[in-house]
Order: sequence, then C-alpha cells, then structure tokens
Amino acid sequence: MVAADVVVKILVKEGITDAFGIPGAGINAVYKYLNEAPIKHYLMRHEEAAVHAADAYYRASGKPALAICTSGPGATNFVTGLYTAWQDSIPLIAITGQANSPLLGKGAFQCVDIAEIVKTVSKKSYCVTDASKIPEVFREAFELTRSGRPGPVLIDLPLDIQLKEIDFSIDSYTPSKPAAPKPDKALIEKAVKMLAAAENPVIIMGGGVILSGAEQALVEFAEYTGIPVIITYMAKGGIPEAHPLYAGQVGIQVGAASSGNEVFLGADVVLGIGCRFTDRHTGAVAVYQGGRKFIHIDIDPNEIGKIVKTELGITADAADALPLLLEAAQASGFVRKAPPAAPFAELRKKFRHMPDPGKKVIDPREVYELINRHFNDDTIFTTGCGLNQIWSGQYQIINKPRKYLPSGGAGTLGYDIPGAIGASVATGGGKAVCVMGDFGYTFLVEEVAVAANYNLPVTVLILNNSYLSLIRQNQKYAYNYEYQVRMPENKSGLIDYVKVSEGLGAQAERVSTYAELEEALDRAAAAKGTYVVEILVEDNTDCDMGNDIAHIRHFQ
Repeated sequence: MVAADVVVKILVKEGITDAFGIPGAGINAVYKYLNEAPIKHYLMRHEEAAVHAADAYYRASGKPALAICTSGPGATNFVTGLYTAWQDSIPLIAITGQANSPLLGKGAFQCVDIAEIVKTVSKKSYCVTDASKIPEVFREAFELTRSGRPGPVLIDLPLDIQLKEIDFSIDSYTPSKPAAPKPDKALIEKAVKMLAAAENPVIIMGGGVILSGAEQALVEFAEYTGIPVIITYMAKGGIPEAHPLYAGQVGIQVGAASSGNEVFLGADVVLGIGCRFTDRHTGAVAVYQGGRKFIHIDIDPNEIGKIVKTELGITADAADALPLLLEAAQASGFVRKAPPAAPFAELRKKFRHMPDPGKKVIDPREVYELINRHFNDDTIFTTGCGLNQIWSGQYQIINKPRKYLPSGGAGTLGYDIPGAIGASVATGGGKAVCVMGDFGYTFLVEEVAVAANYNLPVTVLILNNSYLSLIRQNQKYAYNYEYQVRMPENKSGLIDYVKVSEGLGAQAERVSTYAELEEALDRAAAAKGTYVVEILVEDNTDCDMGNDIAHIRHFQ
C-alpha cells in the first residue's frame, strides 16, 4: 500500500473527520487519498489559520482535528498555531509535507527542518525518513497528543516517503489509547482533611477541568462541601455565573474586574485543579501565595510546585480526581454550610458597566453587556489579544463549558476568526462570535472568506478605537509616553473594514451609537452566514489591571 494512503486510512481509524489545510506540491500525495476519505477538508487561506481552526475545533468539541499543509514557508507558518495550542494544552495532529529525503539538509527548494523548529512548541515532532515506521509514528503521535498534559504533535513527511509502498493492513492497526496518571487515594483523603480544617477554603477551577470534561464533577464536589469556586480565565463557563457558589475569576487582567480576587485574598486553603498558576492569573507570586496553603491537582507533575509553594500535590487528571474527592468527603462526613449567594452576586455587580445611551461615543466596556443580552448561552466566543480580549474576560457572561475559547497563554492576534471557523465546524454549524479589535482584525482577516465560502454562522465584532490599546496603556502607565500606537486612519475612512469584509464575502456594517449597535447585534445574532459589525468606540478608555491581585487599578 502507498504510504500516503496508509496515512489517510490511519487518520480515519483514529477518528479524524475534519481537516483544515492548504495543499501544495510537498503534500499532494497525501491529498490524493484525503480526497477519497470520509474526512471533510476545509480550505484555509493561510497555514497558521489551519492550526488555529484545528485547535478551536478541539476546544469546542473535545475531539481532535487535523491541520495539514505543504513544506517550506507553509510548514513554518504552522509555528504560531502550534505555539498557541501548546500554551493552552490543546491536542491536535499537524502534518507537513517535505522535500524528498535525499535533499534534507542540502538547501533544496522549500526544504526546512520543521520538526526541529517546532520542538519547543509541541509535545513531539517527527520527520519520517523510513516509510515502514509510519503506522508506529502515527499511533504514538495520537497517543501522545491526548496523554498526560495534552498538546500538539507534528509529523513531517518527505515526498518520496509518502510515495513508497509499504506492507500494511488497516485491519491490523489498533487505534491509540491515551493514558493519564491515576490519583493516589491517600493523598485525596489528605486533601479533604485539609479542606475540612480550613476556615475559608476556595476551589480554583482551571482550564484542565474543562479539557477533561470534569466541570460538573467539580461543581458537585463544591455543592457537597459548600466551598466557593473561583475560575481561571481558561475555565470561563465551567460553572454558571448565577450559581450561588460561583465567586468570580482571579487574575491581574482578565480577572481584575471581578469578585474573585477579593474572595481569594480571604482564603486560607486553596484547592487548585487543572490550573498552572501562570503570571496573568497570579500576578506577583508573593502576594498571591501570602500565608495560604495550596493543594494542587494537575495531570502534569512538572506543574506542581513550579510557581506556588504547594502543601500537597496530586498528579492526576481532573476527571479521575474529582469523583474520588467527593467520595472521600462523603466518607469523612465533611459537609460545610454553603455561604449565601448574595455576597458573591453583590460583589460582582460593582464591576459591571451598564450601557448609557446618553453618551455620544460608545464606551467599549459597555459593549459587553449588550453582547451578553443579544447572544444566547449556546453561542461560542473566540478572542485573541488586546484590551478587547481583557474586557471580554472581565465582562462577558458565559454559562456553559466549551463556549468561551480564548488564546490564553500565547495571546495570539489572528486566532479569533479561524478559531471561530473551527468551533463552528466542530459543533455542526454552531454560532461562533469573534470579539476583537480593529488592529487584530487585520491579522488573518482573509479567513473571513473561508467562513463566507462555507456559509458558516461566524460573527465578527470589531471594537474600533483606532489604537493598539493594550500597548498604549502600557506605554502610558509604565513609561509615561505614547509612540506608534495610534491609527486614526482606522476611523477616518482611509481604512474601510466594511468594504474589506464585504469583499471577502461577508455582510458587514459600521455603527457608532448605542441604538445602532443594538439593532446591528440583533441582525448579527440572527444571521445564518458570516456577519461583521464594526463598532466605533472611545479611543482612550483604560482597562482595569494591576501587578498583583491585591492592588488592581480600577478606571471609572
């Protein structure tokens, strides 16, 4: 059997049903058989976008997708997408074409050592130079991408290797079985004892809880013990915001306008599950650590104790650990009276920004309250980086898991639109909304054509403040200057986002008042195809943030 045929048959047996990519001479041998397979291929306009789409496909569905492209610059364009997925622990398989194997290392046309380049932004990378090893490599790749801490895996296939005949039968191929470390029951019982002895314990739900599908198990444990739940940015939607035990987010940016920081600062014992305690969550670690004792449950042993001092570490998948925590709590008789809902609800109210139709210019923070009103809980949101993304994390209400898909650890401009495409495909044509800024829209904007071509219900909301606003705020408050961050042309008419969007096949409109915005959001929410709304907002609105969670600067 031709090796390229083997590759595609393995993809099908491993459960791949959707692929995002761009064909090219270095990968056309595989595309020949992909064309004959029960895999739906989506032709992207940029290779980076293919990886972002595959990334968000998993975030939305819990099922891996394929990103595929040709050699040389096609392959190197995968790097940012792989980095984005790696930072947020997203499993996916990336396949790149390559020059013929005798030409490796000889400077041949579009020949680059992509397997070496991506080593630091993937769980593993392969350049297959022995065609007979393809089944072994693919089984290991599929196992690795979902085992332990998930992440992307890249397989580079030289063209001559794709074309070789190998002895293979798909009937003899056994699909991979992802593995996860099992929790130590004695440590689980110790964790419950620490929580029972605490005066003000809190639970931190991290993104790993969502990835393992364990958010309901965490809520059940919280409800039994009465312990309030704080979420990280990556866990947004893991617990309904109206739940009496939902205490808010923690963080120095996306968690800044939240009750979560205040509740956390009053805690004496913290149970962190599926979180990595990264810098935008903790801020200054000394303040975050304080005198609190930490219990950390994570699938990756390397994360335990890496940033905060951990009193008790348990290496386990959240989906395995949480049922045991509940079982141990029930066996010990540990039942804590749940705190009343009002304090958390009241704390959250003070951070809201309600729309004020009396204002002549739209306050960007108030846009999010309107987004909350006009899109239902089944809407999927994607966002990349900038003040628009931070405000989204602060003010958007998300009540279901896998409905809020941000570029968290990488903060990737350009992730938004292809991410929405992947999420919509993953959910069978579900509504996906990108929340982004005017500058961010120009990153991978060509993917609007992909959404329009496949008639996907992707809505793009552009908050146009004609600034690199996050960088402007940093220059202003950290260095007391402003340089090369203002783009008045984005509002003056020289740059026309409506024409650009329409030229790529979308419906589009520009709004500048609250009344216009309300009507535009109604149309966007009802749209069956691709819709872009450019929203002109105040230029210089600042965003709540700080260097540590105890000293957040709030702007009126």
